[in-house]
Amino acid sequence: MSVALRNAQRAVPVRRAPLRRAVCVLRAALGVPRFDVGLVCAGNGLMRRLNGAYRQRSEPTDVLSFPFHQVAAGELPRPRCRDEYNLGDIFLGVEYIHQQCRATGEDFDSVLAVTAAHGLCHLLGYQHNTKCEWEQMYQKEVEILEYLNRLTGASLRPLTAGLF
Repeated sequence: MSVALRNAQRAVPVRRAPLRRAVCVLRAALGVPRFDVGLVCAGNGLMRRLNGAYRQRSEPTDVLSFPFHQVAAGELPRPRCRDEYNLGDIFLGVEYIHQQCRATGEDFDSVLAVTAAHGLCHLLGYQHNTKCEWEQMYQKEVEILEYLNRLTGASLRPLTAGLF
């Protein structure tokens, strides 16, 4: 039901309200509007530590997702009680994202929303380790971003375009 958003970095100003609204719309597009999600805006140091601890890559990254439920892509969690209405936590590497946006000229707030969409898909079991997994995840990202685009007038596209 809620999006708990915490800014755990000071390197980059983050407009919290638009990001929170985008995540709420994306949850609805995924069919999980009643589920809580934690969103942490992190700097390069925290992202480097988390990426090293959980993915054995000691470098900052744009997004890391930690699901509460273990579900297959395309399945929705089946909570048994109120405490299980939780999707999990998404760590957005806002400092890393900001650096990438400065290098490419992309809009930072738009890329944050797209990255959050990517993270939400990971919370719901979508992966991109193989071409087949990537195709499934890419299609889901396109679908939910088109939903967000219709409501906001934006023209957001998935992060993983052209991955395979």
